[in-house]
Amino acid sequence: MSSAATTTEAQVLDALRAVQDPDLNKDIVTLGFIKDLRVCAGSIAFSIELTTPACPVKDLMKAQAEKAVLALPGVHEVAIEMTAQVTSSRPVLGDKGLIPGVKNVIAVSSGKGGVGKSTVAVNLACALSKTGAKVGILDADVYGPNVPLMLGVKGEPTVVDKRIVPFEAHGLQIISMGLLVAEDQAVIWRGPMLHSAIRQFLFEVAWDNLDYLIVDLPPGTGDAQLSLSQSAHLMGVVIVTTPQAVSVLDVKKSIRMFQTVNVPILGVIENMSWFTPPGSTERYCLFGEGGGKIIEEQFGVPLLGQIPLEVQVREGGDRGEPIVIAAPETASAQAIFQLAGRLAQRVSVLNAE
Repeated sequence: MSSAATTTEAQVLDALRAVQDPDLNKDIVTLGFIKDLRVCAGSIAFSIELTTPACPVKDLMKAQAEKAVLALPGVHEVAIEMTAQVTSSRPVLGDKGLIPGVKNVIAVSSGKGGVGKSTVAVNLACALSKTGAKVGILDADVYGPNVPLMLGVKGEPTVVDKRIVPFEAHGLQIISMGLLVAEDQAVIWRGPMLHSAIRQFLFEVAWDNLDYLIVDLPPGTGDAQLSLSQSAHLMGVVIVTTPQAVSVLDVKKSIRMFQTVNVPILGVIENMSWFTPPGSTERYCLFGEGGGKIIEEQFGVPLLGQIPLEVQVREGGDRGEPIVIAAPETASAQAIFQLAGRLAQRVSVLNAE
């Protein structure tokens, strides 16, 4: 009998215990990531099912698993399929605030306007979608909805079984007040009407099996933020800032507000961090520098990443083609892909905890 014929599933699993998930701090066997293990003489096949398709170290984990199994006596071939099943965020007590068809609700907020919050939210959603996740975006900025323009979406909504069917573009499921009223029609509502609209967008839209629902909030700490945190179970919030001091000051207020209503801060994104002129490699910090780092140090909130200022970002948003779709090779798009991976990591870790 050859040595390859004696290789067992137990031996393969034991070898795979050497591969650790760096975020969950456990080996991939203990975590239950190994699926469909098949042993045929010296040929081994299995799947590694991660907690997000956006995992930035999935290639490293695959390489480590392949090396560990190939080191077994008699094994000459290893076939590994990388898959993902995004984990769901659950309330501590009961199911209050859970949205049908949605695993994780992630709000994107800012302390003040003009920091590119909606641009970041749209591109973040597209970046997560491009990894293979199912993603939706809810434009909760009722008074100034920009998401339809940035995604190039127009049309009349349809209702099926008393639920609004979300629009679709760039692989995203989308809902916005901008799709329900005329472009030149002002929304003049008091707080209770805003609260009702946000609840309708959350619970009366036919969201279809979303891994992540990105909610683009209006700037500040007003009714929309409170309505969302009181109505739905939020996985957490990402706060967008720019490097200058006045933006950092407003971010501090946003962090305090979300902490007050017990919403986890997933991280801070620093937008417009620097500008590099065409044909140059020199960085010019037009809005100062270090704002995101200050927030990280003072509040213990992770800085997920910095996004440079590029003309293509604005141009893509104006014509309905987010930068990660239109020009994924640009510095800003690459930065967004990286911070999308870090955000997905944070969600997986907090869900595991």
